[in-house]
Amino acid sequence: MRRALIIAATLLTTIVLRAADDAGARWWAHVEALANDGMEGRNTGSAGHKRAADYVAAQFRSAALEPAGAGGGFIQPVAFDTRKIDESKSSLALVRDGADERLALGEDANISVRVDPAASLEAPLVFVGYGLKIPERGIDDFAGVDLHGAVVVHIAATPKSLPGPLQAHFGSAGERWKMYKAAGAVGVVSVANPKSMDIPWARSTLARLQPAMSLADRSLSETAGQQLSVTMNPAHADKLFAGSGHTFAELLALVDAGRPVPSFTLRPRLKARVAVERAQVESQNVAGILRGSDPRLRDEYVVLSAHLDHLGIGGAINGDSIYNGAMDNASGVAAILEVADALHRAAAKPKRSILFVAVTGEEKGELGSLYFAAHPPVGRERIVANVNTDMFLPLFPLKTLMVLGLDESDLGADIRAAARELGLEVQADPEPQRNRFVRSDQYSFIKVGIPALAMKVGYEPNSPEAAIAARWTAERYHAPSDDLNQPVDRGAAAKYVEVVTKLAVRIANRTDRPKWNDASFFKRFGRNSTAKFFNS
Repeated sequence: MRRALIIAATLLTTIVLRAADDAGARWWAHVEALANDGMEGRNTGSAGHKRAADYVAAQFRSAALEPAGAGGGFIQPVAFDTRKIDESKSSLALVRDGADERLALGEDANISVRVDPAASLEAPLVFVGYGLKIPERGIDDFAGVDLHGAVVVHIAATPKSLPGPLQAHFGSAGERWKMYKAAGAVGVVSVANPKSMDIPWARSTLARLQPAMSLADRSLSETAGQQLSVTMNPAHADKLFAGSGHTFAELLALVDAGRPVPSFTLRPRLKARVAVERAQVESQNVAGILRGSDPRLRDEYVVLSAHLDHLGIGGAINGDSIYNGAMDNASGVAAILEVADALHRAAAKPKRSILFVAVTGEEKGELGSLYFAAHPPVGRERIVANVNTDMFLPLFPLKTLMVLGLDESDLGADIRAAARELGLEVQADPEPQRNRFVRSDQYSFIKVGIPALAMKVGYEPNSPEAAIAARWTAERYHAPSDDLNQPVDRGAAAKYVEVVTKLAVRIANRTDRPKWNDASFFKRFGRNSTAKFFNS
């Protein structure tokens, strides 16, 4: 009997391991399909992105999802305005005592065309520290300075006294511009803290000549009224502060210590001339529905999302110019495809419907999900929750699940329960200063009042796993080396897919709708319309 039990246990373990191997292999096959060189980096609006969207639609069809796009298909077309800077006809200069000091584009600073810039601008520069005005938190970096008609200069950081989700929200470009616009500013110069830069300047500057995009639906713009957006190389930031009595190193030391940072007018004025090539493109969201079984709840929806786009073809690094985006975010799309397939193979019948969507334009500013939240294929009031998967990084065994938004809604109880079934620990974001909660598509749902979570493979600070994740970010994030020739842990990916599947079904089977916790900052968004949010 004992021998029989041992044999049975061994067989069960073998079956479980084989199932995990199969799930990991299926997940990786989707990653290979989406991140091979033939997809040319899936840039928004490109032919490669369209091929990737068609692949996702075919997988949705294979999983017996109902089409939720336009015209009875899986594709929701999204129209974009594009802008590409012509640097040969553009310039930046600091004006001191009537003389121009040219800034080298690409090295000293870059002009961002995510905003639609004015053709020319000359304005005073005013440094405002963290660049925040949050009366309810007693923060006013604008006190004592006049921002009317000025270009705001700020360090891209937030006070450590703010809770992580508030750092993420108020640190976002859209929220900052609301504050600056209300104070009368006309433009922004952002200077990163080198200690918190995900991508070194030498690599990020390679993308400056790529087209930037905004939604053709102007009512959804976050940057209305902004005439200039500049990012300054922190290594050359002292060109801004010369003659002010302050150095960038001194100001960074205050940020690193969590201390208040002074605000003051800078000596030079900024002069900009910007030439832009404009065009229009169309890209694709891909959406499909697993219809719920409960007559009362089947018209409510749990949205599982992941972004399909990446950076396309750009500046070559080590001779490679294709930015494949295997982990960012073919991995996330592959995960929701495997969730859909797993539910289909299990003939699952959740009570609510589950709406799967692969969105475009995340790398352009979460634009595809913004459009989807504004124009969902179902009534927005019927969407009860969003679970987003973006660059979850299965680089080592999944033992801890990092959950962004863990304590903001009662979805936190759902993910804790789902993780517990798989023997996983759960952690909130251990690095809130990286603003991850607002840097992917879950935020488009949050802004219209829909409770949301995003999840990654977690790690403890200062652990070997943290070092692996940091090395990946430094070497592969937004680089051509995020390709199919990198080490991944397929077992971690399979377990991640399993926990997302359990979470989706658990939310779909709840008797009540998910809700924001009373103490959550994000509860204030309620069920606002998207237009109301952006025009506020």
